[in-house]
Amino acid sequence: MTKIYNNKLSYLKVLFLCSILFTVMFTGCVEEEQKPGEKELSAPEIQLDQPSILPNWKDGEYHDYYETTDILSDFKVKYPDLVNVFSIGKSVLGKDIWCIRITNENNNQAKFSCLVDGCIHGCEWEAGEACLYLADYLLINFRKNATVTNILNISEIFIVPLLNPDGRQKDERWNDNGIDLNRNFDVHFGRILGRSFPLGKLFGKIKISGFRIPKIGIFTNAGRRPFSEPETQAIGDLMKSLYNRDFSFYVNCHTALRKLAGPSTVTFRSQFEMTKKERNVIDYATKWAEENTEYGVYDNIGGFGSGNAPDWCFKEFRVPSFTYEILSIDYEPWFGGGRHDHLVHWMKTTLPVFMYLLVNINNLHQWKTPDIQPPLPEGVPPPPLH
Repeated sequence: MTKIYNNKLSYLKVLFLCSILFTVMFTGCVEEEQKPGEKELSAPEIQLDQPSILPNWKDGEYHDYYETTDILSDFKVKYPDLVNVFSIGKSVLGKDIWCIRITNENNNQAKFSCLVDGCIHGCEWEAGEACLYLADYLLINFRKNATVTNILNISEIFIVPLLNPDGRQKDERWNDNGIDLNRNFDVHFGRILGRSFPLGKLFGKIKISGFRIPKIGIFTNAGRRPFSEPETQAIGDLMKSLYNRDFSFYVNCHTALRKLAGPSTVTFRSQFEMTKKERNVIDYATKWAEENTEYGVYDNIGGFGSGNAPDWCFKEFRVPSFTYEILSIDYEPWFGGGRHDHLVHWMKTTLPVFMYLLVNINNLHQWKTPDIQPPLPEGVPPPPLH
């Protein structure tokens, strides 16, 4: 009887120990399952849309043709999955006209394309600087800022900082043939009433770039015929290639009238017409710039046309096309002496317009109201200088 009792007691002890062990093991399992949850709650929250940051530029550090070439090469090395740099042609003096294409190469979905160029007038330095600043801003914020990341996932941004490299090096408006490249396009070409004249080089040798009539304006040499110049041929061919890549908008950067304008409304023998829908979209975009930046709307209603790039782009490809006049009139090379200062300030003023167009690239492609507001970094746009 005692033996049976002892056996039963031993059995109960084993059962009790097993229950304790089971409980410990079970509790351990619960704790193991809870630990990931506890870590997740206590870990710092991942910021999916960090505020964008600005390029680390300094006042006075302007970039001529050779410095621009170096910067574009550096971008290619530093961001190989985002950047392709290639020449679209040669200038009169044989300089490469560089284009940087920015997109997320690892995203193979169908994309919209757009084109921004600058310095078609070589003395308008800040027009080229704005192109470089935009490229720098997009690249440093990819995978950090959700807006910029999305832009590079759905878009191909083609940027030509120096369309007139010879003029930039000589600080002259014209190319090395003495031709105003922004009068050399095949739309309203060579109109005296549009303040240009179709001449080219006199006797094929003598350059007559232009002249100024007080109280009337500047008259410039448009070239012997449309697209007579290698620089305009190059940008025209690039636009043609973008037509099959969902070309969505074009911005031709200048200085220094502090305005944003769409295609000209020509009242005398116009070579294109705008539909009401197209006019509404252009008006909405330029009005947005007026209400959200220090850039006003350029009144280009009326007139005679002048063979400029945005008018030709709109006529040929029916995409929203803009003339973007950066800086204020006292910086204008002909009338204000061609000052170059407050570089960082002026670059910050351009970002809202560029970002507005980029976040609305789908709407612009479809000629729908571009009503998406772009998130902007702190301090952008900056307060006006004056």
